[in-house]
Amino acid sequence: MNKLDGLIEVLRLRDIRVFKKDAEEKSFVKYDELDEAYSEEEDKKSRFLGYCPSCTCCRCLAQRYLVAILSCVGFLISFGIRCNMGVAIVMMTKNNTYDDDDKPTPAPILVKDGNSTYYNRTVPTLPHLPQFLWTPETIGIVDSSFFWGYIVTQIPGGYLASRVPANRIFGLAIGISSFLNILLPGAAQVHYGLVMAVRILQGLVEGVTYPACHGIWRHWAPPLERSRLATISFCGSYAGAVLGMPLSGILSKTLGWQSGFYVFGIIGMIWCIFWMIFSFEKPSTNPHITQEERIFIETSIAESGCLVDRDMKTPWFKFITSMPVYAIIVANFCRSWTFYLLIISQPMYFSEVFHFNVSKSGVLSALPHLVMAIIVPIGGFMADKLRQRLLTTTTVRKIFNCGGFGLEACFLLGVAITRNTTTAIVCLTLAVGSSGFAISGFNVNHLDIAPRFASILMGLSNGIGTLSGMLCPVVTELLTKKGTADEWQTVFIIASVVHFLGIIFYGIFASGEKQPWAEPPEEDRWRPEDTLKPEGSGKLFSYGAFHGLDSQADDKMNGGVISNGHVGNSSTGNGEYGGFDKSEEYYNNGYGGDYGKRMSFDAPLYSTKEELVQVQSKDSYLNDKREL
Repeated sequence: MNKLDGLIEVLRLRDIRVFKKDAEEKSFVKYDELDEAYSEEEDKKSRFLGYCPSCTCCRCLAQRYLVAILSCVGFLISFGIRCNMGVAIVMMTKNNTYDDDDKPTPAPILVKDGNSTYYNRTVPTLPHLPQFLWTPETIGIVDSSFFWGYIVTQIPGGYLASRVPANRIFGLAIGISSFLNILLPGAAQVHYGLVMAVRILQGLVEGVTYPACHGIWRHWAPPLERSRLATISFCGSYAGAVLGMPLSGILSKTLGWQSGFYVFGIIGMIWCIFWMIFSFEKPSTNPHITQEERIFIETSIAESGCLVDRDMKTPWFKFITSMPVYAIIVANFCRSWTFYLLIISQPMYFSEVFHFNVSKSGVLSALPHLVMAIIVPIGGFMADKLRQRLLTTTTVRKIFNCGGFGLEACFLLGVAITRNTTTAIVCLTLAVGSSGFAISGFNVNHLDIAPRFASILMGLSNGIGTLSGMLCPVVTELLTKKGTADEWQTVFIIASVVHFLGIIFYGIFASGEKQPWAEPPEEDRWRPEDTLKPEGSGKLFSYGAFHGLDSQADDKMNGGVISNGHVGNSSTGNGEYGGFDKSEEYYNNGYGGDYGKRMSFDAPLYSTKEELVQVQSKDSYLNDKREL
């Protein structure tokens, strides 16, 4: 009976909650079974705004939401940097005459006219020559040179983000771009060709930001939080467009055209330092993350910190033969068409059709993108809620993408038809705002169909989307040679038709399910039956069921055994072990031996492949009395 007494002492249960082992072990990573490990209250708190159950003092911010907020700020700085040149180049190349609002009151000049003498205050202000004598063609080349580099690194950046830590790529890209931004004023003093070279370098490094961001969320975003986390990051892009233009204008007017480059460059480099300190490749490498959050993320995305897939093969042929991939690419192309149409041609449209200078009204020019910056994270939150409670991922992606595109297409038709300035501004604002819902469709869809290759797919789709942005201005120029209202009507009707075509294609071919070619090899798959032994250790690793076997063998320990789907309850008085199998076959599996000061286990609780998947975890949600 000594063996039985020792076994009873080790397997004593203390109100532990465990997962049931049944025929559907592979569904362990799904949230319906994950909820069995968390109480309903803790589960809601842990997934809403990053609440940490172990924090007894306050509602602290979870690490995945910290990553989302920091990346949002990074995108804001990135798009602010893109706005610097567009604002500064106006002051660099225009005659420095005073605007009506800024014209100083001229000093009174004594004028003699025959026998009368009077003061004349209407002496005209003499214009100053522009600082840089750049032709319109030169200005256009300098403006577009950024995208020459930007489009080149989309796919290579995505591939790189799948091989090296994506968070480091993201941070370095914005940090280097910020440093290059500081060099632009000096480059302009030398030659516009040097400005083009610096801008091309900026485009090259910033081309990896979107793919790298998807590489980050591959490891950090639980499936049912992908929409909200990704959209929190992406809304920084639109907030950057809202803040970048007016802030660059204020800095240029008050401190000189160089100031915008310096301010955004310094802020970007400071952000890079914070990002490198507080961001980590994955939860398993983050020393600040709580054990609950790490387990929550890794189990929900079926990934262990022990699994390394740097040498995974990229299924390029599967990419180009997958219709869900083409659905994302087409949607990105359609969205980019309208995005660049409004960014580049909005002031010209209002000037030629309504003779209204919208660029002088900072609020009106920024209003569409401000609305979108608000709609994007709201749409992400709504999409995740629908996926949790009601609809499949495929249905949610199609509803948000097709719904957002449909509303945008309808409002663009309104812009094309109307001849009223107020109506045009309202329709344009609602069109851009509606497209914010589509971000929770196609722009997050990469993480659904192929999490392991999300960064590469993002680079592929965003690269083709950038081609759309380069093609749209050319088509607009060809169609608006006379600048009439009818010509602009054609431009916006084409934009609307492009979106309707995107709705049809995405609605038919899009998918929210992981594709077969995106599954990892059999030997690399994470398994829920995390009771596996490492080679030569002789210990049994359990998801919190066994803890500190070397040092606590003589203590009363917490543990758990699953037999026929039930938890065994040890009892020393009546010889009952709560359904625990005490057969000779069980002892022959390796649970015999000395049960004194040190326990050794030679086999898992149930038949599994012997492979180390997850290191031993001290998960307090299984035993609230354990300390992390």
